[in-house]
Amino acid sequence: MTNRESTEGIVLVTGATGTVGRQVVAELLRRGHSVRALTRDPAKADFPAGVEVAQGDLTDPESLTPALENVTGLHLITFGGPYFAPLETGPQILELARKAGVRRVTVLHGGGPSPLEDAVRASSFAWTVVMPVEFMSNALEWADGIRGDDEVREPFTGRLSAMVHEGDIGAVAAVALTEDGHDGKAYVVTGPEVLTLKDKTEVLAATRGREIRLVELTEEQAVEQWKAAGQPDDVIGFLLEAYGNTPLVGRTVADTVEKVTGRPARTFAEWAAEHADAFRA
Repeated sequence: MTNRESTEGIVLVTGATGTVGRQVVAELLRRGHSVRALTRDPAKADFPAGVEVAQGDLTDPESLTPALENVTGLHLITFGGPYFAPLETGPQILELARKAGVRRVTVLHGGGPSPLEDAVRASSFAWTVVMPVEFMSNALEWADGIRGDDEVREPFTGRLSAMVHEGDIGAVAAVALTEDGHDGKAYVVTGPEVLTLKDKTEVLAATRGREIRLVELTEEQAVEQWKAAGQPDDVIGFLLEAYGNTPLVGRTVADTVEKVTGRPARTFAEWAAEHADAFRA
């Protein structure tokens, strides 16, 4: 853990209503920093007291000008707009940030190359790329099936994952935005253990106090299930590759959380205890 440097200005979090963005906001607030949360629709935002909410859209860089006032740290995502397309506006956003006096930038890696991340890496800011593996919160996709039928239906049940608590992703980003020593780093962020689907369902079953059946689907059955859930073809292709041929980085524990934050990464059992009610009928 590095020595803390006081941040005089505000930290602006884009993607603030997302799974990770909310955790970045919460961690910054917990650490006593001034936080401004960017959202396209402030009326629908629901943040804790003490968080300033600003309206803006990453696909329209000029809309960010008021939100960047007095900002010294900036957390970015790589996609934007109603259809979550890769952002092409990175250079314009970063130029506005430079003019506003931003010193530190973090970017949440989106799973592949992106124009915005490339722009951040090529910039003169003190930048950090945060590269999480599978989110523990993905398990919430099973909640309906567990509550209704006591089962999880998935393909590739032997796949391995070093899945990470979304709060730990937020904590790594918050530290990088407010402390020295993280300039030019690309941090792979994982949980503390490698789990199979059987491991995960057993943890959820123990937490909810009721057994869960793990039903293995064929690839064809999985594609049919995902299509029925409204997943587009490109997402289905990504899931087949990520689950059927999980890269080594996604199934290898990294000690990033402890090194950066000074505390161990949270386990899936801890995450399950926090969300137990979602899996109970």
